[in-house]
Amino acid sequence: MAFGSFDKGPGAPMAEINTTPLVDVMLVLLVVFIITAPLLTNSVKLDLPQAAAAEHQDKPEQIRLSINAAGELFWNDQPVSKDALATRFAAAVQSNPKVELNLRADKSVRYELVATTLASAQQSGISRIGFLTEAP
Repeated sequence: MAFGSFDKGPGAPMAEINTTPLVDVMLVLLVVFIITAPLLTNSVKLDLPQAAAAEHQDKPEQIRLSINAAGELFWNDQPVSKDALATRFAAAVQSNPKVELNLRADKSVRYELVATTLASAQQSGISRIGFLTEAP
């Protein structure tokens, strides 16, 4: 039985690649990886020692600044004027450079008041500012 010859007749050599063995090998590899993949996700079982440590107590001071619908400012629930706000920010930064500002503003407060308050805090050196909201 002849596989082909070099003349261009009906018995010419086949010029196409037979992909059937390639597909068979790829399917076998796919099945092997599907079977072995779940085995790779299991971790090593260890019985680790138990230890207790105290929490780190060096928490920065937090300033709760609230602005109500009328535009009144409250520093840790105590009323404060807009003029005294910059000096209070500067004093807080001098006592603790890592002080945090948590700002709560009513949804009807003008953005201008919130922006000037944030600018005053940033100019005083407060870099950690958070906005507090309520869950719906």
